[in-house]
Amino acid sequence: MAQLYYRYSTMNAGKSTEILKIAHNYEEQNKKVVVLTPAIDDRYGKGRVTSRMGIARDALIMDEHPNLLTELAEAKPDCILVDEGQFLSREQVILLTDIVDNLNIPVIVYGLKNDFRNQLFPGSEALLLMADKIEEVKAICWYCHRKSTMILKSKDGVPVNDGPQIEIGGNDSYVSVCRKCYKDHVGLV
Repeated sequence: MAQLYYRYSTMNAGKSTEILKIAHNYEEQNKKVVVLTPAIDDRYGKGRVTSRMGIARDALIMDEHPNLLTELAEAKPDCILVDEGQFLSREQVILLTDIVDNLNIPVIVYGLKNDFRNQLFPGSEALLLMADKIEEVKAICWYCHRKSTMILKSKDGVPVNDGPQIEIGGNDSYVSVCRKCYKDHVGLV
C-alpha cells in the first residue's frame, strides 16, 4: 500500500541530494520515477532539482500540470518525488494524497518545516497534517555542533526575523542553526 512521506529539515541537510539519489536508484532498476517541483524555486532554473553539490536533473513543474492526476495515471510511475514541499499549496498536497490513495503510487516529499521567523510554511503545515509518515532529516548548526532546527536569515550580513516569508536564496541569505544560536542572533520569536 502506497503512502505519502514528508521528510523535512533545515537548509543544507541534503534533501535535494536525497531526491536525486532515490530517483537514480529507481531508474537503475528500470523503474519509472517522476520528480516534481513547485514553480517558485527558480534558483537553478525552473523545473530543476539541484543539489548544492552540483548534481541536477529536470523535474515537472507542478503548477504547469493542471491534469497531473490523469497524466500520472497514464504514466504509471513506481514512485513520485517532490522537492521544496514547503512551497506547495494545500490543494497541491491534497492532490498528492489523491495520487497515493487513488493511484496507489508512493509519494516522497522533501522540504523545510519552518521559515526564518519560525512559522510553518503552508505546504509544510498541510504535509504535517496529511502525510502518512513524517521523518526528520538531520542537519548541523552553522555556528556550533548541535542539531539545526531553525533558519537564520541575514540582510547585508545582519540577522533579521521580519520580512516576506518567501525570498528564494541560498547560503548568502539563509543558514541553518540550532535554537540556542538562533536566540543568540535574533531572539526567539
